[in-house]
Amino acid sequence: MMEWRTRIVSDKDILLGKPVIKGTRISVELIMELMADSWTEAQILQSYPNISKEDLKAVFAYLRDGMHQAMYLPLRRTA
Repeated sequence: MMEWRTRIVSDKDILLGKPVIKGTRISVELIMELMADSWTEAQILQSYPNISKEDLKAVFAYLRDGMHQAMYLPLRRTA
């Protein structure tokens, strides 16, 4: 299982404390926005060469753990 704590950090002096990939100003939020906009892993890695495939895995592990601990937004049923 991926240990994200070595790769995802939060510092109040970097992006107001948003979780970022360690050693960068690339936020977890940015990675999620890119993925939501249909960017592939390859496109992200090519556009941000200072991050690795392991960093991207850490982003998803961080989000997975957050989902286990957070309250979920209610979803409306669709027909």
